[in-house]
Amino acid sequence: MDVSANPLSPRRPTRQISVGSVKVGGDAPISVQSMTTTKTANVEATLEQIYALAANGADIVRCTCNDAAAAEGLAHIVPRSPVPLVADIHFHVEMALAALAAGVQGLRLNPGNLRKPSEIKLVASEARDRGVPIRIGVNAGSLHPEIYEQFGGATPEALVESARRELAYFEEVGFSDVKISVKASSVSTMIAAYRLASETFDHPLHLGVTEAGPLPGGLVKGTAGIATLLAEGIGDTLRYSLTADPVEEARAGRQLLEALGLRERKGLDLIACPSCGRAEVDVIKVATEAQTALEALGLPIQVAVMGCVVNGPGEARHADLGIAAGKHRGHLFIRGEIVGVVPEGDMVAALVEEAKKIVAEGVEARLAARDVSAADAAAADRAELIDDRGVDVNHAQQRIAEIRRRATP
Repeated sequence: MDVSANPLSPRRPTRQISVGSVKVGGDAPISVQSMTTTKTANVEATLEQIYALAANGADIVRCTCNDAAAAEGLAHIVPRSPVPLVADIHFHVEMALAALAAGVQGLRLNPGNLRKPSEIKLVASEARDRGVPIRIGVNAGSLHPEIYEQFGGATPEALVESARRELAYFEEVGFSDVKISVKASSVSTMIAAYRLASETFDHPLHLGVTEAGPLPGGLVKGTAGIATLLAEGIGDTLRYSLTADPVEEARAGRQLLEALGLRERKGLDLIACPSCGRAEVDVIKVATEAQTALEALGLPIQVAVMGCVVNGPGEARHADLGIAAGKHRGHLFIRGEIVGVVPEGDMVAALVEEAKKIVAEGVEARLAARDVSAADAAAADRAELIDDRGVDVNHAQQRIAEIRRRATP
């Protein structure tokens, strides 16, 4: 996929910062973040989760640093992590300083919790000297009481003002290596806050709907807010905040960016028809089995599962690979061209085998190796299905005559 040809609104220009090896803002790819749910002091469990997050699309991972044991855990975790780590700080300035000493590549400070100007500037000075960026993480649920009262609640203006005040403290000590988030659990408030932030700051913005909740509702809310802003060219990095395994956050973030054409495909993109009366197989069952089998391979490929051969190959002609159900058999197609016919029970296995060959050999090579008789078999099945569906099994003409007789006064 050519991400440079994306039809979304042009991305808003921002400063660029570096979170370890990951660049954020400017012309850098939009990055995906998530957060561990383990006790950071438990080094092995935390590393296991970090690796799982990285494997599922996370570019940056955040860990809580709420006590000395967590900071000591970070000292062991940082050098073994496959991705840059950000320490999440609440209330205690000592923990921010300890996390910096542990070698983290970023900090997240909540202005509503760490409020003393002297402490804020102390952390900013230390981060400046170490070359470590800070995210100003404003949250509608933890605004400074003074700002909350001034604006009459957690309004978009209040969220942006909180970030502006924090940034002013940073600027007093010459620190500008900053990204900003203005999160809310209300999607409409979140969207309005980020739009205002994009007009107010030139720093990179970290997108998210906070406390979105469990699946599937949390995924819907997160996507509604994040995708809306990305389509407008707003946002440089993102996190889904789900009440679920954090791997779901990383996976959702990566899939969203791929769906919008903002990141190259890294894993499976499975598309499937919603099924209808023409379907010759249980589309949901076949699609679910195919997704499970193909995701395990980790192949960067788009695969289609279609319920029938009447429209399936044509509707999914853009897919790298697909299968459509015919009369007790499946028609395998590549970029809309039929390449093989397999028994109904072998549909998923055929998809898996062909997917591996496409990734190894390329689309053109697999098209050249197609079964030339398969297209005729598919055409015959298609004609038979159309003919079957064309039979007036409901005796419509007789019914219409009866309707007209009864409807006439």
